Amino acid sequence: MALLEIKDLHVSFPTDDGVVKAVRGISFSVGQGKTLGIVGESGSGKSVSTQTILGLTRGAEISGQALFRGADLLSMTQHELEQVRGRQIAMIFQDPLSSLHPYYRVGWQVGEMIRAHDKGVSKKVARSRAVDLLRLVGIPQPEVRVDDFPHQFSGGMRQRAMIAMAMALNPALLIADEPTTALDVTVQAQVLQVMERLQQEFGTAVIIITHDLGVVAETADDVIVMYAGAVMESGHRDQIFYESHHPYTEGLLRSLPAYGDERERLLPIPGQPPSLINLPSGCKFHPRCAYAFDRCYREEPPLAPVGQEAVHTSSCWLPHDPAERELVRRRVLAQDVAS
Repeated sequence: MALLEIKDLHVSFPTDDGVVKAVRGISFSVGQGKTLGIVGESGSGKSVSTQTILGLTRGAEISGQALFRGADLLSMTQHELEQVRGRQIAMIFQDPLSSLHPYYRVGWQVGEMIRAHDKGVSKKVARSRAVDLLRLVGIPQPEVRVDDFPHQFSGGMRQRAMIAMAMALNPALLIADEPTTALDVTVQAQVLQVMERLQQEFGTAVIIITHDLGVVAETADDVIVMYAGAVMESGHRDQIFYESHHPYTEGLLRSLPAYGDERERLLPIPGQPPSLINLPSGCKFHPRCAYAFDRCYREEPPLAPVGQEAVHTSSCWLPHDPAERELVRRRVLAQDVAS
């Protein structure tokens, strides 16, 4: 049994302009000790889907199931969720400066996380544990820095402090929402190494949400690609990177910077993501897709297996046989070069 299994999750927000369909029937799972990467452009529903399972999307209309160790998180009361958040499922938010309270010292905040779930822990013990955690995530001189305020930490150090807080109770699942945003590449690598080391040491499952495919390539076992609130493609990491089927996945990969003389210029995906209030008919990606044909405008394709691999699925009307799909890919790429 998977540690976390999401089944047909729908999340929408009523507004004065209409209903925002933020998440539209997504399903995925993550096993113990495994890493799932969720990728897609801003507004694709990545963060909303994970925040919803922790009860952090107030005012939303929600349906589906989120089974964590067999218990449905979506049917839990707030009190029951409070017992899960932090202790069993921890979350690292995108901006550590806004997640850490500016008025309180970093060590106090890490210690308070521990004491909130274990009333028997004294302040002295919590502080000592905070020092150990800061040392574990690579904060230099943790005995001194434990008494610093968040603004005295660099961006990378704040993110490490958030990881220390998240790992304080050895959760079974860690959700990292854009953990390397706004960090330079060397600090980004250090943060990812800290997460990987902690995962190996404690056997923690990880969901990493990002728009950076480089991060996914380095960390994830499995990947789901989201667009307009739905899953466009899912599979093992190598399948997504080397045997991608969906045109959106292909567009994300082609827009990556190339090293050396591999490619002369970036190839961005044309257009913009659709409004989640007024979604286009048929396949939601068809207004930006070079492969679109009549059926794409009329019918939304279901997620279906690609080739013989049941774990590799794609929501696209293009041929699901890899050889036939490759012929279509080459024809369209040749047309792009000719134009």
